Amino acid sequence: MKMKVWWIPQVPGKPFEVEIATVAEGVKIMDVLTDYDKFQFENNIKPDYCNAGGIMVFDTTDTEDGPDGSWVDWYDEESGEDDPRAFLDAAA
Repeated sequence: MKMKVWWIPQVPGKPFEVEIATVAEGVKIMDVLTDYDKFQFENNIKPDYCNAGGIMVFDTTDTEDGPDGSWVDWYDEESGEDDPRAFLDAAA
């Protein structure tokens, strides 16, 4: 399954995207990006920020017109959980 983290360090802006192998890796990357945005703010590198991010998966579900092939927000199909951090906490 193809997955990626998307991150916008200053909304509204273009997202930064990076491929990931696991949900845990995605959460770690989002934590690092959060800490980096906070560091820049606290050290007057940028005056303010409003960030946003998440994990997406490449959906190849077949539709009436054939394979979809689009990026969609991640969620765990088994539990229905759509918060990656809560998903990892529940699995621990």
